[in-house]
Amino acid sequence: MVEIFSSRWRLPLQHHPRWLVGLLTTHRTLVLVLWIVGFALVFGWQLSSMDGVAFFRRGPVARPVPRLRPVAYNLTDFGGVGDGKTLNTEAFERAVEAISTLGARGGGQLNVPPGFWLTAPFNLTSHMTLFLAEGAVILGIEDESYWQLMPPLPSYGYGREHKGPRYGSLIHGQNLKDIVITGHNGTINGQGQVWWTKYKKRILNYTRGPLVQLMWSKDIVISNITLRDSPFWTLHPYDCKNVTISHVTILAPVSGAPNTDGIDPDSCEDVLIENCYICVGDDAVAIKSGWDQYGIAYGRPSANITLRNLTVQSVVSAGISIGSEMSGGVSNITVENLIVWESRRGIRIKTAPGRGGYVRNIFYRNVTLDNVRVGIVIKTDYNEHPDEGFDPAAVPIIKNITYSGIHGQGVRVPVRIDGSEEIPVKDVSFQDVSVGLSYKKKHIFQCSFVEGRVIGSIFPAPCENLDLYDEQGRLIKRSSSQNNTDIDYDI
Repeated sequence: MVEIFSSRWRLPLQHHPRWLVGLLTTHRTLVLVLWIVGFALVFGWQLSSMDGVAFFRRGPVARPVPRLRPVAYNLTDFGGVGDGKTLNTEAFERAVEAISTLGARGGGQLNVPPGFWLTAPFNLTSHMTLFLAEGAVILGIEDESYWQLMPPLPSYGYGREHKGPRYGSLIHGQNLKDIVITGHNGTINGQGQVWWTKYKKRILNYTRGPLVQLMWSKDIVISNITLRDSPFWTLHPYDCKNVTISHVTILAPVSGAPNTDGIDPDSCEDVLIENCYICVGDDAVAIKSGWDQYGIAYGRPSANITLRNLTVQSVVSAGISIGSEMSGGVSNITVENLIVWESRRGIRIKTAPGRGGYVRNIFYRNVTLDNVRVGIVIKTDYNEHPDEGFDPAAVPIIKNITYSGIHGQGVRVPVRIDGSEEIPVKDVSFQDVSVGLSYKKKHIFQCSFVEGRVIGSIFPAPCENLDLYDEQGRLIKRSSSQNNTDIDYDI
């Protein structure tokens, strides 16, 4: 017999009115049902957090694409098919042509939806936003016959790898303004494996093309995308002004992917590169300004460039480089809040007789080196030239280089500054340097033809070429041996 209990009495169920009995039994049933449903929901939620279990899991919800221009199109509006097989070059070209008429209205936006969009190279236009949705992948066609040939860069004299024309980039633009390439971390994939193989087999007749190249343009924003597997340099702004590159991931194999530099600002002014992750087969960032006599004649410096909050890896080259093509000059560069990990070199300046130009007013601050073979490098005999027409008497000027807040661990040679009698390195400053070593012998702070100072205590002990100052900037000891040479490339 079912009974009801209260805090004060106990009566058999049949002694209560029927309406009360029905209410109470219905209430208990409802509680039981709610308890079962609640348990099932909790159990389903726990299962859904396990890999491979789709119980109670909803499908992915597409992020809405923001409208960043007055007019927006989808690539599918122009016949695009994102199956990874259909060639979409004409769809991109028709979309760009439509946007090219909208400049007076503030330009247009081309949305690339999720999918794999195979294409040959195409050009952008002014006042354009290229938006790659989450899951969108632009694929560069592997057949080089689809890649148009272009004249050599005027500051290089001829194609970087072969005389004569060069291949253009997958995504290209010239003489443009107000360009945005952004998205929800969509990807531009150059499918560079075929190019790297042909390059190593020496069967290409022209210099490989970059993945993205914008020339003689201004007001450029590239953000929130992934660039990967470029045939050659990945992102190459050439003679551009007012460039912002932010929250970009750049990837290529750390070996076997030759010359896949991450970002190469070349004869550019007013550039900000921030909050990026770069892991590639050459320099993560290389600031350039032309090559030997051609760069000297072109005469466009790279200046006013800030790199900050970057994490980079370069197993075969350097995290951040200036040069070696720097003949138009490089100045007013700030590199701060940088992490270089598992790399051959950390931060490097490279040049040679014949380059001419200058590298000056360079500031490195708050740099972390993690398992790097050589931390700080200045090399003045990087003897690679476009042809025999360079002038060996055209020597670069290297001065006013500041290193502050340089820390790390697992570094084999913390400093190697290899100046020469014809290219001395002047006005170098070290402060707040402490680098854990993986090599416990002498000659790990290496110098040659260097003039400069150490402010305060640093580790490891500096070379004898440098003046010593205390933390308050008072001279402790003047060096009398700036021309000492203590370089050992066998370490």
